[in-house]
Amino acid sequence: MSDVFPERVLPAGPITLRPFGADDAEDNRAACADEVVQRWLPLPRPYTLEASVDWCTKTAHTLRESGDGVHFAIVDPDEGRLLGAIGLKRTDWHELVSEVGYWVAPWARGRGIAALATRVLGRWLLTEQGFERLELKAAVGNIPSRKTAIKAGLHREGTLRNAGRLHTGRIDVVLYSLTPADL
Repeated sequence: MSDVFPERVLPAGPITLRPFGADDAEDNRAACADEVVQRWLPLPRPYTLEASVDWCTKTAHTLRESGDGVHFAIVDPDEGRLLGAIGLKRTDWHELVSEVGYWVAPWARGRGIAALATRVLGRWLLTEQGFERLELKAAVGNIPSRKTAIKAGLHREGTLRNAGRLHTGRIDVVLYSLTPADL
């Protein structure tokens, strides 16, 4: 097994997970500048078009090539419009564990997109990639993300005190997991 995830497209009915590209930059900028996304993710503030172009054309791809994980644009398969993002990070290739993170654009919320994307990515990681564990850490106060984790089939394991960081400082996070036995 290589210590780098393959570049893949993962179709999933009403959504497709695919690598980020330059065409995603404007929608990515708008979504990452959204107050809800900014509240729960320590992204640059303000989130500029320059930062978005850099993410879509360089950083997301460099992180995959470095072995850290893999990042996907969640898109509408018919229109190609960016609906959100999902990615694996902090990948431990020796232990076969990776952490998932996601956000959904304001224009796509309330449709179950993040839960579906998490199920698809989790299944791909644990079956095709042969991993043993997928983790998700959600801020204690981020109720929508915590509900998404449960909808995606992840299991709540407990609270990790002072284990996260937001613009407002250190926070407690709830740890969720998915293992091959859960599929």
